[in-house]
Amino acid sequence: MKSARPSLFLLIILLAFQAIGAIGGGLALVIQPSGAILQMPISMLEHSPFPDFLIPGLFLLIVLGLFPAFVCFALIKKPDCRWAELLNICKDQHWSWSFAFYVGIILILWIDFEVMFLRSVDILHLIYSLLGVAIVFTTVLPPIRKLFRRD
Repeated sequence: MKSARPSLFLLIILLAFQAIGAIGGGLALVIQPSGAILQMPISMLEHSPFPDFLIPGLFLLIVLGLFPAFVCFALIKKPDCRWAELLNICKDQHWSWSFAFYVGIILILWIDFEVMFLRSVDILHLIYSLLGVAIVFTTVLPPIRKLFRRD
C-alpha cells in the first residue's frame, strides 16, 4: 500500500532515533554506573530507588534501545513470532504494530518517572516526551493500522 509508505517511514525513523539515543545512553550508564561518562552526578538519584545508574542504564539500553530497534526490524519484515503474538493486545493487527505502540507508551512513562524521581525538567524531557507522543500518534494513523491489519 503506497499511501502508507510515508507514515511507515516516519514511524521507523522515530523508533530508530529512539533506539540509537537509548542504546548510546544506556551503554554509557551501564559501563560507568556513576554517570561519569554522561557527566551526571549520582546526586541526581537522591529521590529515586536507585543507588547508581546501573538499573536505569540497563532499562534504557534494553527496553528503550534494543527493543525499539527490534520493532523497526519487525515493522519492515513482519515476521511470525509466537512469543510476541502472546503479548499482542490487538489481535487484529500484526504484533509489530502493537509493539510500536508499546514503545511510545513506555517512553512517555519513562520520562514521567524520570521527572518524578529527578524532581526537575529539562529540554530533553520535553523532546523525548514529544517523541513518545509522536510514536503513539504515528502508530495509530489509519494508513499504518491498515498496513498491519491481519487479513
